Amino acid sequence: MAGEPVLALRGVSKRFGAVQVLTDVDLEVNRGEVVALVGDNGAGKSTLIKAIAGVGPPDEGEIRWEGKPVSIGSPSVAQGLGIATVYQDLALCDNLDVVGNLFLGREIRRFSILDEVAMEARAQELLRTLSIKIPSVRIPVASLSGGQRQTVAISRSLLGAPKIVILDEPTAALGVEQTAQVLDLVERLREQGLGVILISHNMVDVRAVADRVAVLRLGRNNGFFTTADTTQEEIISAITGATDNAVTRRQAKGEAR
Repeated sequence: MAGEPVLALRGVSKRFGAVQVLTDVDLEVNRGEVVALVGDNGAGKSTLIKAIAGVGPPDEGEIRWEGKPVSIGSPSVAQGLGIATVYQDLALCDNLDVVGNLFLGREIRRFSILDEVAMEARAQELLRTLSIKIPSVRIPVASLSGGQRQTVAISRSLLGAPKIVILDEPTAALGVEQTAQVLDLVERLREQGLGVILISHNMVDVRAVADRVAVLRLGRNNGFFTTADTTQEEIISAITGATDNAVTRRQAKGEAR
């Protein structure tokens, strides 16, 4: 069906014992779109992402992939569909070089022997396509900056040719220049037609790259916003559940002058 979202969640709920973590959550992600998933700590963002990634399937609700209902019971099922997830800890091996990290678990072999030449060529091609600047693909990951490490982790997720990439706080603890590198990469993913779910607490980053913003509050949807038509204050109000806070009061003072 034309215009069908790549990924659509309908009425997703999740409970851990007596605690209801998600209740009737909806979410849509289209091709070539960056959707920011925001909310305060405990809002249910991580649980929702794990449901999509196959780590913790929902108890109720429906997940639709390219218009068809699917059951994502494990990470391998999610990867098979075309869902790649880059968690905040990156899961990189400091003792390996860039090539070793990119192909960890997906090594190219020739007659049962690692084909280092083929892997190095593929790594260089991938990084060049994404305009990622790293001194050498043979440099140990331990010697890379935080931003470079993040781009390596994102690049690794693309080897499976995903259609949706989930980025969990990709700019957390990064400096200004490193953050810019990662946000530039997010924009290139969108330009290549991928759908991106960006989890972030940084509203500046969200407004810089997101097309739409989905707000979770206490495990429920609390607003969907088109970034270009929404103020930062409106998003913060949806996150906190309050129309009166320090940000909105500051804005009101500015308008009164």
